[in-house]
Amino acid sequence: MAFRNFDELIAAVKKAPGVKRVAVAAAADEHTLEAVFRASREGLVSPLLVGEMSEIKAVLEKLGETVPEENIFDVSGLPEAAAKAVELVREGKADVLMKGKLDTSVLLKAVVNKETGLGKGGLMSHFGMFEIPGYKKLVASVDGGMVTYPTLEQKKAIIENTVGALRAMGYDCPKVGVLACVEKLNPNMPETVEGDALKKMNQAGEIKNCIVEGPISYDCALDAEIAELKGFKSPVAGDCDVIVAPNIHAGNILGKALTVTCKARMAGVVVGAKCPIILTSRGSTSDEKYLSIVMGAAAVL
Repeated sequence: MAFRNFDELIAAVKKAPGVKRVAVAAAADEHTLEAVFRASREGLVSPLLVGEMSEIKAVLEKLGETVPEENIFDVSGLPEAAAKAVELVREGKADVLMKGKLDTSVLLKAVVNKETGLGKGGLMSHFGMFEIPGYKKLVASVDGGMVTYPTLEQKKAIIENTVGALRAMGYDCPKVGVLACVEKLNPNMPETVEGDALKKMNQAGEIKNCIVEGPISYDCALDAEIAELKGFKSPVAGDCDVIVAPNIHAGNILGKALTVTCKARMAGVVVGAKCPIILTSRGSTSDEKYLSIVMGAAAVL
């Protein structure tokens, strides 16, 4: 199965048993809490707010929202708030971690702490999901937010992280396209060499629970008619669930082109840790933050 749009994903989270708990680090942020309480009112998540209690209560009052006193964790200092939110996940009291009013680096420092963090010993990567006008279903684009210049082994880990999250969301066998500007192996183009290698890893059973095609161009990945005109035959052509960018710059530019120019809706989480981590930027819309919360709740393993 695959979700055609975010509305279908939202409906699936609503039907799922139990309400996922979101720990918000440095929670005294109006835009973040607007998204959190939108999801809470819809029965999608339950908020756990970490930070200066007086500041959090001031924002809650401004928004006209309330939470039980025991769901606010009074912590002074941003590093301390990050550490406490991570601790809630480690203790099994929260299912999803979300960034509030603090720098991403502060939260990630707590996440990657070898003794008290949320690492699983492997790579963490960013997983963006897009609802694109003109495409028949949601598509994940990786990695436009975490891993700068991924090696072949890191691309393998990125695919595995993403496929694992999609399977948690209900996908059976996601179709993965490893992007390049051409569909043929060219020894002078490392992107095509790595795409071909990842496809062979998949065929050999080293990358499981998905179908990997590479190298594949963006147009063939998302448009079956173009693939047919080019004579490119693959079960992935025109039907991708995941597109793997060559590096963070390509992934980031692609994501912004889709959202800013093409008006795609987007959600994003970090996967590969002990829980989904929501790291939306200051420029993220309220809708993106809300959808990222939905996605995080859906991707809990």
